[in-house]
Amino acid sequence: MAHLHLCWELGGGLGHAGRLKMLAQALLARGHRVTLSLRDLAHTRALLADLDVPKFQAPVWQQGSSGLPPTQGNLAEILFLFGYLDAVPLRGMVDGWRALFEQLRPDLVVADFAPTAILAARGMGLRSASVGNGFYSPPPGKPLPPLRDWEPIPAQRLASSEARVVANANALLPSTAATFEHGAELFLGDFALLCTWPELDHYGRAEHEAAHWVGPSLLSPGGMAPRWPAGEGRKVFAYLKAGHASHRSVLQALVDEGCRAVVYLPDVAGGAVPPVISPQLHYADAPVDLTLALAEADLCISHGGDATLAQALLAGVPLLMLPMQNEQFLAARQVARSGAGYNAALLQADGDWRGAVRRVLEQDSYRAAARAFAVRRQGFNPRRMNDAVAALLERQMASTQQS
Repeated sequence: MAHLHLCWELGGGLGHAGRLKMLAQALLARGHRVTLSLRDLAHTRALLADLDVPKFQAPVWQQGSSGLPPTQGNLAEILFLFGYLDAVPLRGMVDGWRALFEQLRPDLVVADFAPTAILAARGMGLRSASVGNGFYSPPPGKPLPPLRDWEPIPAQRLASSEARVVANANALLPSTAATFEHGAELFLGDFALLCTWPELDHYGRAEHEAAHWVGPSLLSPGGMAPRWPAGEGRKVFAYLKAGHASHRSVLQALVDEGCRAVVYLPDVAGGAVPPVISPQLHYADAPVDLTLALAEADLCISHGGDATLAQALLAGVPLLMLPMQNEQFLAARQVARSGAGYNAALLQADGDWRGAVRRVLEQDSYRAAARAFAVRRQGFNPRRMNDAVAALLERQMASTQQS
């Protein structure tokens, strides 16, 4: 029996905790000991309530960062926001991870967007692995790719940012540890598993460009059954957030197009007044069972989160995507390139949202591309995927012991 410590340091939402939960369950079923350190213990409590393993607060950056560009050009510049501008304050977080590892003594550190955990593990001679989507699992052995390739960000700026991050990380390693050569190593650790497919990879890598594509992490089906409004209009499932400037316009476009929609908008579920009131819109007061909703939907509208994109495509349902941040934009761009969805990121708040809805619903090419994706990936099973990840981690530990 081995002890694996699963870490989540950066990023928001429940996706990271959900991925680690499913992996933990697979590892426990194989007889291993599992502990977790989480960026957010409060927000994840309900999700992880039935996972009976020790859970710790991850050492995370809680200070601000000033004087930085308004947008981040690569992953190194994202790390600037979380302590990597200077080695002195970064040392405090590294010390926190080291103290945690000294107490727990794991056989393997498994990082989900946890670069400082990987840094601390290397300094202690602990092996590390990573699980995560393509965004924070960059290509190994290369400079970090640009995140905003549509903007004229100087290549020298990106190279300088990566060099600074690598230098600050290496400054905190003991002389006996192997130094980092590329920024990607901070995200990948010693062994990287990409929890996505090439079709959804943020960097557009082909199948042969990564060794271990294991597929997306999808939580077990759950949530409310969809309650479709009465009528004859097309069925649309929409998962939207009020923080998007056009969420109201999109919902009005669905009404104007005669659609019937099940809408999960967390603010409304929490008691806020619905932005558009119509008998054609049913606002769910809790998360919806995506498997049930997508089995009937003609269209899925989302901001481009990994799990929603993957589940819609596995169901053969085309997408209208409204990304709210860069990671979502890159994923939406990949889906749009496949022909299975429309990336509405370039539409203005007062743009032709009705036309965008009509375009995806009425052009057969979108549904055809989504169905082709579903055929290519038919038979994908999240439980088997997590069993496969657990087996690969076991193999990595065994090879380390033999070497």
